[in-house]
Amino acid sequence: MNKKTLSIITLGCSKNTVDSEDLATRLHSRYNVVYGEHGNADIVVINTCGFILDAKQESIDTILQYARMKQEGEIENLFVFGCLSQRYKKELEKEIPEVDEFFGVDSLQDILNKLDCQTFTESGVARNLSTPKHYAYIKVSEGCNRMCAFCAIPYIRGRYISRPIEEIVNEVTLLAENGTTEFNLIAQDLSYYGKDIYNEYALPRLVEQLDKIEKVRWIRLHYTYPNNFPLETLKLMKRSKKICHYLDIPLQHINDRVLSKMKRGHTKQETMELLKRFREEIPDIALRTSLLVGFPGETDLAFQELVDFVKEVKFDRLGVFTYSAEEGTYSAEHYADRISQKKKDERAAKIMEIQQKISLQLNVAKIGRTYNIVIDRTEGEYFVGRTMQDSPEVDNEVLIKKAAAPHLKIGKYYDVKIIDAEEFDLYAEPCLSK
Repeated sequence: MNKKTLSIITLGCSKNTVDSEDLATRLHSRYNVVYGEHGNADIVVINTCGFILDAKQESIDTILQYARMKQEGEIENLFVFGCLSQRYKKELEKEIPEVDEFFGVDSLQDILNKLDCQTFTESGVARNLSTPKHYAYIKVSEGCNRMCAFCAIPYIRGRYISRPIEEIVNEVTLLAENGTTEFNLIAQDLSYYGKDIYNEYALPRLVEQLDKIEKVRWIRLHYTYPNNFPLETLKLMKRSKKICHYLDIPLQHINDRVLSKMKRGHTKQETMELLKRFREEIPDIALRTSLLVGFPGETDLAFQELVDFVKEVKFDRLGVFTYSAEEGTYSAEHYADRISQKKKDERAAKIMEIQQKISLQLNVAKIGRTYNIVIDRTEGEYFVGRTMQDSPEVDNEVLIKKAAAPHLKIGKYYDVKIIDAEEFDLYAEPCLSK
């Protein structure tokens, strides 16, 4: 019997990527599973994001696109799961009846049952990656205990639940044996990892165990929270050749009044001291952050303080979002959203304009230096890779002309010399073999 083709469309963050891959792994024996848009799909499953307004709109637009395809007979079945359908299941069922069924975030077994695949794939099978084979995202926990005023994640994903260290080590070992060399640890709050099951912040313990796995090459830490950041991690980073000199630490703001209204639990002084500690301990560390502008009560002076902070710290990587009042959150229920979208957009654009100049300055300083990179893909006349200090899909890329290095292979590591730079791209040539 020919297998039906099932396409999984993943929207939102890398945590959703992992959820989609878990689902694909368990469906693989019954269906021909593909990722992304696929012209010959019989069944489409959409994994949605419901974090902020723009993400919700993208999810709705995608659902409507495939609902039309189902109406026109291009696909047989359409299923939706993830954060958006967790929050708005009843509304979505009413508004988009073309969808066969909506599922929440913890409905993996329900989806399998609906797709006639009642049993999980036996353990010992490597996850069916949607990323290139050489890198993977490893979700170390689910949910979040931080009740930031603007964030809906605790209401969608629930309380923080850490995965046991042994379980994560087994998963990474299995993937490494299957050819994966780079592992990006993700959680809603990586700093809190282990507190719920070990009664201690156990990120250093976890990283130390992963560092011992022979075939692991790079370990990268994403979404660390500034409160209770486990500083022991820096010592491991300093002595390990595998732990990337990289930290993703979303700070959201720097003005004390805004931070207090956001219920972030840290102050400007504490933030500055932590960033100073990072750079003292690991001088070449690449710091990524995300900021939120237009939060209720963000005055012109408070925004200017944020601007001055970005100029002073010179983050290696930075993303910025505009505030939207999310149903059920503290800020939506207690603060009036009086800042216009126009002003929010202008503030976000100003931050990114500053960051663009900083990024160019930092990248130009890399010209003439040698870096070890991994090749992710080819694009036109270039091989496209990344350094240890760049995460997939969101950070700088290194471009090498194919004509100058036809021997390069995707997933392999090479020493290269940077010969030119732009705001978010580096150009390189391979170093001569000794």
